Amino acid sequence: MARAFLGLGSNLGNRQSELDVAIRLLAQHKAIKVVAVAKYLETEPVGVTEQGLFLNTVVEVSTELTPHELLEFAEDIMRQAKRVRALRFGPRTLDVDILLYDCLVIDSPTLTIPHPRLREREFVLAPLVEIAPDLLVPPDYTPARLLLRALRGTEDADATNNR
Repeated sequence: MARAFLGLGSNLGNRQSELDVAIRLLAQHKAIKVVAVAKYLETEPVGVTEQGLFLNTVVEVSTELTPHELLEFAEDIMRQAKRVRALRFGPRTLDVDILLYDCLVIDSPTLTIPHPRLREREFVLAPLVEIAPDLLVPPDYTPARLLLRALRGTEDADATNNR
């Protein structure tokens, strides 16, 4: 079984319900076990700022799926949530990103692991640190808590309060 971390976010409709349903669908898959779910964080949008606040979380799973199979299932969950990709970084009912998959580094046309913006996003690192503070993040295998500390520019990487 592989250990993977998924970032979930929503800023349209009932945001909490969208995240809850996505986590339930992950847990119902026969080849996926949900191990941990970080608390939900309300965050400002990034990129396109003229949109509603996001609700974000990180989910740790144990899975028998390959990275590409996990991506296919994540895309299926987003389709079920009626996700529309009209604008990059735009509003969405649901976003499910594979952040990490074991210690793999993948750079293919359809999948990049670690997620290419993982180290730049507090709304990803804070919940990741909440559930796995000592997780080593490839390619340099820096502990997640140190990445959060560096991003915040503080000594308080263990605090997961986004604001």
